Amino acid sequence: FWRDGLYGHSDDAERFAYFSRAVLELCHRIGEKVDVIHCNDWMTGLLPVYLRTNYAYDPFFATTATILTIHNLAFHGMFGLDAIPYFGLGSHLAYGDMGLEFSNVGSSLKGGILYCDAITTVSKRYAEEIQTHEHGFRLDALLRQRCYSLIGILNGVDIDEWNPATDKYIAANYSVNDLSGKEICKRELLKRFNLPTDLTKPLIGVISRMTDQKGFDLIMKIMNRILETSANFVLLGSGTDSYERYFQALRDSRPDRVGVYFGFNNALAHQIEAGCDVFLMPSSYEPCGLNQMYSLLYGTVPIVRATGGLDDTVQNFDRVRMEGNGFKFYDYNAEQLLERIYEALIAYNEPELWRRIITNGMTEDFSWTVSAKKYLDVYHTVRQRLGG
Repeated sequence: FWRDGLYGHSDDAERFAYFSRAVLELCHRIGEKVDVIHCNDWMTGLLPVYLRTNYAYDPFFATTATILTIHNLAFHGMFGLDAIPYFGLGSHLAYGDMGLEFSNVGSSLKGGILYCDAITTVSKRYAEEIQTHEHGFRLDALLRQRCYSLIGILNGVDIDEWNPATDKYIAANYSVNDLSGKEICKRELLKRFNLPTDLTKPLIGVISRMTDQKGFDLIMKIMNRILETSANFVLLGSGTDSYERYFQALRDSRPDRVGVYFGFNNALAHQIEAGCDVFLMPSSYEPCGLNQMYSLLYGTVPIVRATGGLDDTVQNFDRVRMEGNGFKFYDYNAEQLLERIYEALIAYNEPELWRRIITNGMTEDFSWTVSAKKYLDVYHTVRQRLGG
């Protein structure tokens, strides 16, 4: 377990199988019966398998329930089927209706889905999407079979860490009732990227891994047209070489309009959320997403694709009802993204309207208090099923 990183090693499945088994043995060693074990992703996917097979007749776990939260269905935790006995599981668990086989290899995540008592995902929309062929990563049929045990619960935001009224990383604190500090944050952010400090021009920001999944192919297609507007653009992220080269070249050719920082910088991430006017998040899929919620809380209007948690948290602004907190598009299409950017920039030039959009976003409640109550409901439900 003493590695440079948690994942990406040839023996990942073996290490996390051992970890899952160790969790159950630790429960025994502590001696206090456990009501619910909450597993997360493939790393603990085998824990429910152990519990319902190797420990099936252990009275200590007779009323112990398991919940599996799927943060990203794309990662399965694959292993060779010949490793099943090595993991201490019966070889009969390779195939059949309750088998771990997935495309001729074993899948830790499939095991968790099969054997857990309830499944949660990190947004309501994502719970629906993973039951479809498009987003199901070939587990959609199994998830449809378990749909009555599947619920989406949006991740919460750490409001002690992400709160513009108290944020230690930003140039000035502010709140929904006094936005004067946001203007100071914008000025300092422009200085940080060596951009002209013209506060009348909208500033668009992105904080992301630079991959296709995050919509960078769409952004590249329309970047020149974005710069034909009055908006400036700043980026914090790293990823695919071709994207990094493109945005570095763009920065070199338009240093008065574009700022880039390749890598991770937590303080700068806070400063971008506070200093930008608009935040782009055009993901092809997004189980939950956090930056769109940070943006809303910081008065930075998000433009997102309607997928996963982005769809759950961002509502299109309605000029008639004055409702909604951002802008979103539906098809994975660069032209639709550009249309929403144009729409947002028009709204930006109407100060009273823009203030209303900001207010709608900053008064949302994305705290863990809301999500925690929903998880408690799931815990109580699975306990009752097992007579706990």
